[in-house]
Amino acid sequence: MKQSRLRMRTAAVALAAGALGLSLVSAPAVAADPDQPLAPQSQRAPESEQFSAEGVTTVGELRTVDSSLSYARDGRTQVIRHPGAAYVKVHFSSLRLAPGDYVTVSSPDGRESYRYDRSLNRATGSDYTTDGRPGFWAMSVDGDTAVVKLHSSRRSGGEAATIDRLWRGYDAAEIGQYNFSTQSVCSTDARRDVVCYQSSHPTEYARGNAVARLLISGGGMCTTWRVGNTNRMLTNKHCMSTQATVSGSEMQFNYQCATCGGNNPGAGTKVSGATLYKVSAGGSSQLDYTLYSVNNFASIQGFGTLYLATSATTTGTRMYIPGHGDGRPKRLSIYEDTQGGALCTVKNANYNTWNISYSCDTSGGNSGSPVLNGSHRVIALHHLGGCPSNQGAKAHLIYNEIASLIDNG
Repeated sequence: MKQSRLRMRTAAVALAAGALGLSLVSAPAVAADPDQPLAPQSQRAPESEQFSAEGVTTVGELRTVDSSLSYARDGRTQVIRHPGAAYVKVHFSSLRLAPGDYVTVSSPDGRESYRYDRSLNRATGSDYTTDGRPGFWAMSVDGDTAVVKLHSSRRSGGEAATIDRLWRGYDAAEIGQYNFSTQSVCSTDARRDVVCYQSSHPTEYARGNAVARLLISGGGMCTTWRVGNTNRMLTNKHCMSTQATVSGSEMQFNYQCATCGGNNPGAGTKVSGATLYKVSAGGSSQLDYTLYSVNNFASIQGFGTLYLATSATTTGTRMYIPGHGDGRPKRLSIYEDTQGGALCTVKNANYNTWNISYSCDTSGGNSGSPVLNGSHRVIALHHLGGCPSNQGAKAHLIYNEIASLIDNG
């Protein structure tokens, strides 16, 4: 979450980061795979290349590696593992594949698998992200292991792919260590997994389907969501504001627990950012929005969409917030302190020119979350923390600026 004061990173934190996972640990070969996986060693990339953006939750570490896949029988598989990592995102500096050959980046159980051929055609293969340097980033794989494999009928040949970098996701303790924030959980944290409300609040649960976790450039986390009937997404300007960042980021829909309190999210559906359409003027305490589109839009249409309120809200209006605070599986803020207690409400509908305020619980990673009213229209775009006045940019003012770019229903 964007905080009202600058976040500071101390030298002690940097030193602690350098001590974390000095190399990737090779995982056992998949039992059914006759290829012998290699064991690439990696090191933390320079601090200047690590993710750092004021107000954005840092969730990963960039590491460098010198690794390749070859057509030799014992060079066709790499098992890249970092114990305890929340995700692994692999960068290929080059592909040198023969026609018909392809590479997959998968989880060990096959729950996630992304396929890349020499043309990198999203229509026939998998999505990917770019960062302006040679090569491409495969979509991230949740968990601490990515199995990278060359698929070919050839029996000999040279190198087929080169892997030079990877992001590995921090665990919960590391996220806390790297991110300093003002208090945005007001009193008791009343957030719960969205599935907890599937029966008691079915509409709130359903509207939350349009909300996704935003992985920014491999190492940062915010929340984003689909707006209107066409291929348009909204998040905060302080989360991403350039075409390069949009192209380098992933949106993960349906990243939520299957059971209430179960800590058992599925991989969901991941797409990459496509086109940047508009960024708000002014600083991050003003309207603070970014409007963009995604690749493979058809794959996420089934999760539904949200619509912006076109008139100002009022103090006392009932409200709720779905989002990915701390990068965790999607949770809902419906109650202020205790389940079945006081509902979240707008504390001040005119906190200042651009913002409303509320005490509904949020945390780092909630930046970009939609704030909805009882009629399930978005009344604000969450972006500032600091109890008792967590803040969201007024949605009707955002609508006035982007109305010609969206179909608001």
